[in-house]
Amino acid sequence: MDILLNLPVFILVFALGLIVGSFLNCFIYRLAKKESFVSGRSHCPYCFHTLSWKDLVPLASFFYLKGRCRYCKERISVQYPLVEFSTGLLFVLVFIQNVQTLFVHNLVFALLNIIFWLIVSSILIVIFVYDLRHYIVPDSVIYPAVLLTAVWRLAGYGIFHVFSRNLVINILYSALSAAAFFLAIVLVSRGKGMGMGDVKLAFLMGLLLGFPDIAVALALSFFLGAAVGTVLIAAGKKGLKSEVPFAPFLVSGTFLALFFAEKIMDFYMKLII
Repeated sequence: MDILLNLPVFILVFALGLIVGSFLNCFIYRLAKKESFVSGRSHCPYCFHTLSWKDLVPLASFFYLKGRCRYCKERISVQYPLVEFSTGLLFVLVFIQNVQTLFVHNLVFALLNIIFWLIVSSILIVIFVYDLRHYIVPDSVIYPAVLLTAVWRLAGYGIFHVFSRNLVINILYSALSAAAFFLAIVLVSRGKGMGMGDVKLAFLMGLLLGFPDIAVALALSFFLGAAVGTVLIAAGKKGLKSEVPFAPFLVSGTFLALFFAEKIMDFYMKLII
């Protein structure tokens, strides 16, 4: 495994993440505009000038152009380099976490599992950014994500004899419990506290994480939401009744639990014992 855990491999995985992150930016923009993301050239959202390859090199183009369009000089949203860098970083973390499956399980399963987690990470990034910008979790993204996750975590694992009956029960229980919890909040608050998009995302989180990681993810999500909300109110950016998108916190909690759940639980247990 050591041969796969070295700097050149990390650089290749990070570069793949940068490229995918660039595509995700395009996908997010075109999804909001209801444009096709499989055809048509990329263009500046201000002057609509078609962008050349020199304008589309992940991270590098943004800094070379000093964050402005080459043609109209309008500022380029900082979302673009942040999404590219975050995707690259997440790809590296996902690879490190799952690379051991190459030596523990069937090679085909291991490769498919890594690809699955890279795809899911990309989808979660889309949900994070889209909800942050537009205050909605798009059904066209969340439903395919739930279907993909259910197929792989249940049927896919079954084909390769990786899971047990207890794992299936755990995953389904976690997904249904997380969704029911958020649905209760939606019903009690009449849609003011949470939206149905959060219910669907919670269901996806349960399928991905299982128990107890889903509990860690939800706890972190509410903690992050409360902390950021307090800061925004203190800074005068939001009021007590202001709407704040919650999916970014759920996505953040998911990633934190995915990579650090065991360490977080160990830390918490040391605090209370």
